[in-house]
Amino acid sequence: MSKELAKTYDPKGLEDRLYQKWMDNGYFHAKVNPDKKPFTIVMPPPNVTGQLHMGHALDETMQDILIRFKRMQGYEALWQPGTDHAAIATEVKVIDKLKKEGIDKHDIGREEFLKHAWAWKEEYGGKIINQLKKLGASADWERERFTMDEGCSKAVQEVFIRLYEKGYIYKGSRIINWCPVCQTSISDAEVEHEDQDGFFWHINYPIAGEEGRFVEIATTRPETLLGDTAVAVNPEDERYKDLIGKMLKLPLTDREIPVIADEYVDKEFGTGCVKITPAHDPNDFEVGKRHNLEEINIMNDDATINSLGGKYAGMDRYEARKAMVADLDALGLLVKVVPHNHSVGTHDRCGTTVEPMIKPQWFVRMDKMAKAAMDALKPGELEFVPPSFGKTYLHWLENIRDWCISRQLWWGHRIPAYYCDECGEVVVAKEMPEKCPKCGCTHLHQDEDTLDTWFSSALWPFSTLGWPEKTPELEYFYPTDVLVTGYDIIFFWVIRMVFSALEQTGEVPFHHVLIHGLVRDSQGRKMSKSLGNGIDPLEVIDKYGADALRLTLITGNAPGNDMRFYWERVESSRNFANKIWNASRFIMMNLEGKTVTEPADLNDLCFEDKWILSKLNTVIRDVTDNMDKYELGIAVQKVYDFLWDELCDWYIEMAKVRLWKADEDLKAANDALWTLRTALTEGLKLLHPYMPFITEEIYCTLLPEQESVMISNWPVYQEEWVFPEAEKAVESFKEAVRGIRNTRTEMNVPMNRKTSLHIVGKDAETCARYEACKKSFVNLAFAKEILVQEGKEGIGEDAVSVVVSDAVVYMPLEDLVDREKEMERLKKEQDRLTKEIARCQGMLSNPNFVNKAPEAKVNAEKEKLQKYEEMMEKVNTQLKQMEK
Repeated sequence: MSKELAKTYDPKGLEDRLYQKWMDNGYFHAKVNPDKKPFTIVMPPPNVTGQLHMGHALDETMQDILIRFKRMQGYEALWQPGTDHAAIATEVKVIDKLKKEGIDKHDIGREEFLKHAWAWKEEYGGKIINQLKKLGASADWERERFTMDEGCSKAVQEVFIRLYEKGYIYKGSRIINWCPVCQTSISDAEVEHEDQDGFFWHINYPIAGEEGRFVEIATTRPETLLGDTAVAVNPEDERYKDLIGKMLKLPLTDREIPVIADEYVDKEFGTGCVKITPAHDPNDFEVGKRHNLEEINIMNDDATINSLGGKYAGMDRYEARKAMVADLDALGLLVKVVPHNHSVGTHDRCGTTVEPMIKPQWFVRMDKMAKAAMDALKPGELEFVPPSFGKTYLHWLENIRDWCISRQLWWGHRIPAYYCDECGEVVVAKEMPEKCPKCGCTHLHQDEDTLDTWFSSALWPFSTLGWPEKTPELEYFYPTDVLVTGYDIIFFWVIRMVFSALEQTGEVPFHHVLIHGLVRDSQGRKMSKSLGNGIDPLEVIDKYGADALRLTLITGNAPGNDMRFYWERVESSRNFANKIWNASRFIMMNLEGKTVTEPADLNDLCFEDKWILSKLNTVIRDVTDNMDKYELGIAVQKVYDFLWDELCDWYIEMAKVRLWKADEDLKAANDALWTLRTALTEGLKLLHPYMPFITEEIYCTLLPEQESVMISNWPVYQEEWVFPEAEKAVESFKEAVRGIRNTRTEMNVPMNRKTSLHIVGKDAETCARYEACKKSFVNLAFAKEILVQEGKEGIGEDAVSVVVSDAVVYMPLEDLVDREKEMERLKKEQDRLTKEIARCQGMLSNPNFVNKAPEAKVNAEKEKLQKYEEMMEKVNTQLKQMEK
């Protein structure tokens, strides 16, 4: 072995070098290969505005583990990467940048603004991709896509036109979520609902023609009163049956509005009378449609009151609220104000309270496509891991509304709709028509709006593979196998991909959806800028290495569950890396200059070698099974336990005896070295998907003839590695060693004090097992010699015994302790305990203490007495044994 591992493990020194090696050799690149089975993961495209955070780190690590695992299993494994144009987020960033330069977006116009946006994307768009590479992501970067590249844009246009021609896309005036700050419509999925402290304002609406009679309503948004077109009551509500059909004077206006009956009204909630504002509430909008009510929009796009608001025109919505409430109070129409905590919709990008408004927008009809997506949720077609998230998926689809897909932005896919300037005819086409098909006019203009970002990312699993063209990649790699994503994005993205894929390709976009939780801080709080508790993954990588971060994120991780991030756990992961590094160095030092050959017959191996091979075999089977079921946290724990506990702490120690005496028995040393190398090599392969860098460095140093662990074959279970008898023998000896160590600790026996061990087996077969591997356990058991026998002959009466499941181990007392010194120590301890017991008994027999002291103090003394009495019993037993 010409190459050596560095003395100390330093991730900084090797991670960038190894990643470049993988890139240079094209290991990440997948090709259409009819001789191999494909396995595909499509990367949830991070925003071009993005910065790597812990959520990304977890998501990408899980994908990388799966893709590396499948690549080693012999699949043609494609991990398709790319980035999302993130319409709102990017436009905000570019507008801010231009503002700092003294430029207003509207002054320079659309075309010039887009030049700035593309320049911004080119400068900052690749930042997060480079950060993913630091994490070790083995995505096929040669195939990197962008949601606004030529191919993806073509797919978006194709889908829009197809859905429009099918009648699934329409333009209409409906209630949408409007962000007054970003000045655009947003989808339901981009609205975050948060509980806020507010009020219920109870207001009297006078009944027309009935002086002194009122209808009392309660509202959380009194400013929308200006747009009321009715008050609704439940048709079954006896209190108000006589009012149905009557007219009310709408306060602060000169209008009258009707009282209508609608089952939408909950008799038990509030006053049982509900103001209906069709232009500013989605439920009221539906009521308005049923009753043919007028829709009066009383707000401008910036959430100020418009010209229909009379004296309140020009006021901000909250300023108008204050003024209107004061005026209602002055008129004697404000009944009361009641504090009320309620759910308020805010824009997930800027945090502004969303204003429901009626606006002409483009929508996708969801009824038929939603049903197809619901029908797809079944084993073999589409499954969630864990399955419980299927309920979330169905719940969202069952309650889905038509999807508002137009956005009042310039950055994004522009809607391919063209309007005739003469007759208003709408033409949806790939390019602007030369003339209007209706009136022949040659003056047309394109719709100003762009498409919701999710419209393009909904096509991601197939648009990235070349659709709508029938490319070889699409035929081979699609549908994809698994989508890995957080539970907070099921309705945003997963559902849209499913119904879009079913509609356009006739197939589900992926067969499994692996859901993970959030990475929270050590206190269990969500990481956020406002709390300042976010942890930068790059900082962790810089300090401890990518492997340590990856192991930390996956250890203990169960699908769907949140996890907490602790720096101590990262240190523990780094310590594990150090352990593997040092163990590997020890093995390589012993292999240096030796030709090691595989034993001709594995049955000739000693029990210890068979035991580690058998343990390795079980781990291979179990880990493969866990990974196939996406139980990544369980799988890595088994690999960790095998490498740390069984290989490093037990087997290496067992093998040392034969390595030290290599000159005396060449075959025994060869067997030990071959087994050590095999266990380490296969263990590294199992660990590789989780910790790719350290495993690559050790593997290629251990086996210089091998190109990379990344393209090695995944270990497989082998029947010839099943050795139950060897497992039984070694596990028995391990139990004995643990018992010996515990006893020595209790007796304060120094580490360097060796003893003779007498193992009395329960029968001849047991004795034969202990005899077969006793040499390997001499050091582990702190023994100078190990004698195995069936009876107690020759064992002194004063020997200390350790009972295990199939034997009793005896240690001569004089080997463990200096009798005179130990008796002297025990007598001193006896004197000390006698005094402590007398003190406790004295206090507890004193009525003043027992009756007057706090109960906790009395109980503490009782516990002390019990503890001292137990200690005294042990000391007395040990003294009697000594005196014998």
